Amino acid sequence: MRLGRDFGRRDFVKLAAGAGALPLLSSTTSAQLAPNPPSIRPPSPAERAAMARLAHSFMDKYGVPALSVAIGYAGTIVHEDAFGLADIERNEALTSRHLFRIASVSKPITSVTIFRLIEENRLKLTDRVFGPGALLGTDYGPPPYSAGIDEITLEHLLTHTAGGWSNDNRDPMFTHPRMDQAQLIAWTLANRPLDRPPGQRYAYSNFGYCVLGRVIEKLTGWAYAEQVRTDVLARCGVTDMAIADDRREQRQANEVVYYGQGENPYAMNVRRMDSHGGWIATPADIVRLLMHVGGFTRPANILRPRTIEVMTTAPSYSPDYAKGFAVNKFGNWWHNGSLPGTSTIAVRTHGGFCWAAFTNTRRRNSDMDGELDNLNWNMARQVGEWRVS
Repeated sequence: MRLGRDFGRRDFVKLAAGAGALPLLSSTTSAQLAPNPPSIRPPSPAERAAMARLAHSFMDKYGVPALSVAIGYAGTIVHEDAFGLADIERNEALTSRHLFRIASVSKPITSVTIFRLIEENRLKLTDRVFGPGALLGTDYGPPPYSAGIDEITLEHLLTHTAGGWSNDNRDPMFTHPRMDQAQLIAWTLANRPLDRPPGQRYAYSNFGYCVLGRVIEKLTGWAYAEQVRTDVLARCGVTDMAIADDRREQRQANEVVYYGQGENPYAMNVRRMDSHGGWIATPADIVRLLMHVGGFTRPANILRPRTIEVMTTAPSYSPDYAKGFAVNKFGNWWHNGSLPGTSTIAVRTHGGFCWAAFTNTRRRNSDMDGELDNLNWNMARQVGEWRVS
């Protein structure tokens, strides 16, 4: 059951148990890939029309008021389009500049920010998170903790292998909505023992990425969103992203309205989700970020090649999820997002393409997430010269 929580794409929600450790950053040089071909042309009018027909078919099937897409290659946004209505009641047409809640597509943003700090030698993947001498020390309560909590490392949080606090019907991020982040973390440490020792099993954890946001704040002295904007987004040419608010009347300028299908998109503490599911963005914003960490020679990456390799390498016991990105054997990386009123997908392909698509609704207990992913591939394939595979 979804129960209103962010879920990973179906390819990685069921992962094998095991134990192990991922390699730390080293001085080993990894090769960057040159875009091949060096550049591509935008779609022709006929090709855009074919893409639009696919988009409208998807929207009709799932009752989607608004769908926004962007495709990038070698540092350039080569295609953007927007379909439907940003606000049904006002009959406001969607544009490519409208902002959407991106839900768990926020997790790669948090991961990239962590790896920026690792490159500055301010963090290590093996750093412990809770307890005396750890990254967060005793900020959220002194020991003794439940078994294993003081053994959780930065790597465990990034890979969803901390041992508990998963996105089941007890997901801490969807409980105690009146608590702020500090209160919620303290309550969880005091009242929610781990399900198993850290490092033994993948269990997708929104709460773990909430904690990563607090690590960023503790280490830098900046609010999470400000650190991300300064150290990551600005370096990618992204300037208009923000953390969402909870209520319809609190929407940012140019933000869409969200529509539930049996759910209330405005009954969540979205702002508290900042580092695991709280950002609003355009698809082009996320495509620019992906292109700047994609490992290709164009555009210039904001992380070193070896860092990108570690960030996107999954452990053997959890082969479909690395650190903030789902991955597969073909060299594709992605993340999806799902909340009441929101379904999103962002992909970096092995062939050099990056794309993202956002909607302002979701349909529970359906294959909408998977079909949104497939829609992007099929739209890109309407341009035969792009050689999307």
